[in-house]
Amino acid sequence: MTSHVHHVTVDCGNAYQLATFWAEVLGASLADDDFPGDPEALVETPGAALLFITVPEPKSTKNRLHFDIQPDDRTRDEEVERLLALGATLVADHRRPNGRGWATLADPEGNEFCVECSARERALLTGARLPVTADDVTSAVRLAVAVLKEAPAEGWHTPAGTLTWTCWETVEHLSDDLFAYAGQLGPQSPPLDRDVPFHWAVRREGGPANAIFGDPAAGTAGLLQALEATGAMLAAMVRSTAPEVRAHHSYGISDAEGFAAMGIVETLVHTHDLAAGLGVDWTPPAELCDRVLARLFPDAPDDGDRWTVLLWSTGRADLPGRERVTSWKWHGAPLEENPQP
Repeated sequence: MTSHVHHVTVDCGNAYQLATFWAEVLGASLADDDFPGDPEALVETPGAALLFITVPEPKSTKNRLHFDIQPDDRTRDEEVERLLALGATLVADHRRPNGRGWATLADPEGNEFCVECSARERALLTGARLPVTADDVTSAVRLAVAVLKEAPAEGWHTPAGTLTWTCWETVEHLSDDLFAYAGQLGPQSPPLDRDVPFHWAVRREGGPANAIFGDPAAGTAGLLQALEATGAMLAAMVRSTAPEVRAHHSYGISDAEGFAAMGIVETLVHTHDLAAGLGVDWTPPAELCDRVLARLFPDAPDDGDRWTVLLWSTGRADLPGRERVTSWKWHGAPLEENPQP
């Protein structure tokens, strides 16, 4: 048996004020029972939470332990400016003209921390592929649900684009995909030669074989809630699965990043099918499309609109100068283990 880090505890002069600052930094929230003047305040973050405790002693020297933070949705320099506006101060500037380096800041009580380049900036600097993450899964599903919530109620039992499934069945199928990908990563020793043996069934001839079905009595709101839930399951499994773990997929043994990318592709292209059937607009972010293309379709053209290229790669669109794809499969194995020629 081993232990894990439950809290990172920070001694400070005003627990609630400092916790409020760090909650803004991390886009997190304070515990529901924390109020101004409390001697303790908890910032709930993925992994280890931050616990701030008011103590009488002032900070007297440089910290031997500090946080290195990486912005999720902005550049390093944009994040530095945001944090300075929140009340941080610049302690030392180690940013280089070539884009590398970091900035050392201090929080309102003088605790030093560093702001690094974003993952996108690192990838551009090194020429590396930008990884697909659990946050990408969450983003894709939330964007899809937001669009589908605006669809008219009467269209859900019409075909989803060119599919033979209805729009309702297509959301069930998508939810089932996300659930199944999460399930493959779930066992302590994931299977390498078969799917986890859930029971799949078909509700009507020609419909998808699912383990997950929506409750008709809950309506489309319930159906979309099920989609959100299965997306959260996959995101949680991707976030908590070690990079070395491998699991079976019919297109090749894959890792957590691969299953994340699969779930995103399923979400993006099936929402395209649904948008066609329901009469709503759907264009996902180009950067998200680019990341999943790089992971699952490494031979895809790199000089076209990324959403159009993803649709072309999955047989759903034409691409000028190229034959239409009529049969396709993605590259599930980690690229470094089975690189493309």
